[in-house]
Amino acid sequence: MRRTRRVVLAAGGAVVLLAALDAYVVATVLLDIAADVGVPLNRLERATPIVTGFLLGYVAAMPLLGQLSDRYGRRPLIHACLAAFALGSVLTALAGGEVTVVLGRTVQGVAGGALLPITMALIGDLWSERERPVALGAVGAAQELGSALGPLYGGVLAGVPAFTLAGVELGGWHAIFWINLPLTALAAVAVQLTVPGRAPVGGPERGSDGGSERGPDGGSDGGSYGGPDGGSERRSVGGRAGGRVDVAGGALLALALALLVIGLYNPDPAQAVLPPWGVPVIAAGAVVAGIFVWWEIRSPVRLLDLSGTRKGELLATLAVSFLAGAALLVTMVFVQIAAQTLLGADSLGAALVLARFLAALTVGALLGGLLARRLGYRVLAAGGMALAAAGYWLMSRWPLDLAGAGLMVDLDLIVAGLGLGLVIAPVSSAVLRASQAAQHGVASAAVVVARMMGMLIGIAAVSAWGFYRFQSLTAELDTPLPFGVDAETYQGRLAEYTAKVQAALHVEYTEMFLVTAFVCLLGVAVALLMPGRAHAGETTPLSSPSAASDGEPGAAV
Repeated sequence: MRRTRRVVLAAGGAVVLLAALDAYVVATVLLDIAADVGVPLNRLERATPIVTGFLLGYVAAMPLLGQLSDRYGRRPLIHACLAAFALGSVLTALAGGEVTVVLGRTVQGVAGGALLPITMALIGDLWSERERPVALGAVGAAQELGSALGPLYGGVLAGVPAFTLAGVELGGWHAIFWINLPLTALAAVAVQLTVPGRAPVGGPERGSDGGSERGPDGGSDGGSYGGPDGGSERRSVGGRAGGRVDVAGGALLALALALLVIGLYNPDPAQAVLPPWGVPVIAAGAVVAGIFVWWEIRSPVRLLDLSGTRKGELLATLAVSFLAGAALLVTMVFVQIAAQTLLGADSLGAALVLARFLAALTVGALLGGLLARRLGYRVLAAGGMALAAAGYWLMSRWPLDLAGAGLMVDLDLIVAGLGLGLVIAPVSSAVLRASQAAQHGVASAAVVVARMMGMLIGIAAVSAWGFYRFQSLTAELDTPLPFGVDAETYQGRLAEYTAKVQAALHVEYTEMFLVTAFVCLLGVAVALLMPGRAHAGETTPLSSPSAASDGEPGAAV
């Protein structure tokens, strides 16, 4: 049984890693994709939906499709997601225009976003409560590994020489998406051979000691907990009741996010930060978000059922995850664009510049895990966000001549990455401490949802400001034309024009990094509302009466 579960975990982790890689891979090749679909360098705002489309699909699908797997089974839903992921990859690889590439990335996002909660639910099916945290940690590690390796993975694959077969471009950035076809096929075979077709009734049959895992009411503990009276009232971790799915909640969440992104997207930022429809659409998104919260409070069927949690500490922790996600994606996208436009690096070279940040992020995550108990979640998260803020402030002071800055660029990226890395462990641990033991799976998923939402809203908002600044700085520049002047004069004018564009790009990037520093400072303030440290002897975060009566130890935080 244990060996079978390890194989299932490996298959589930592999599909989560595949989706996570593609969540970040486009940051490396955004300029290449933009050029191929007809987006000029001075109109990069038209390329932002390539990033936000994936994230919108990812976040909107994550809670809802995880619930659908409760009704139709884990294996069929994973197969459907892998098929949709392959379809989105084909659409993206074949894209000849902006609309097609955004559509392909959105389909990929919807499919990829569903794979994480389905895999977590699968762990809830097969692992006992006392063993579940280790398995969930492995899946979380696959998600984090994708964020760290995604840009480098994209840079390596984009280095495949361009070539065509039967009129289809297979090399360059297209290779990133074509390779998903054999990978998804292999993943589908592994899932078919290892993952049960249906969730086992009653959850995991046996615990780590070979005995039956039973709740206080005599039933299986597979994903439910007893009511406050210790009786038979049961609420699903997945947020469903009686097998129902919260379609209304999922639709409201997707609509709210879509309205916010549409309101922040300005296809012509020359005149203002927001488009003419920006304010009313953003206001509509805020109203729909409020309706979503109202619905989730009153509905018997919820996307994320976290009843009984310490709401203030939980919301503060999720807010820190949101703000850290915003800073993370701004870095991944615009550090690489800065390397390509100001340093003249290719896709792989830009990914290697970002590698300083990613390596520091990984080291910071490891250090955060070691320091969380000693310093406490609140202090460590606040300190990490403060260090990240310092890193982004230093990045906002980068000189125009980045090539001449040398070691300074590397050190600033390391400071920012180390700071954000320190936040990962305390946020993950704090959300477990603030939630019931039976809700650890859904609480962990909520951290990922919050971070992805931060990425989505953060990149849309910060890039809206940055693109407006670039357009305002270059509004009076006229592109020199090689007509009516001799070659030497034309080259001189072209060099002057290029220098002014480079200067405008430099201002755009550094000001976006400064905005990101303020985002991290806000994260410092919010982190002070997080839980402190786990108390000596505390084994079950906010233990429910049912957990106490059962005598089962919760996951150590």
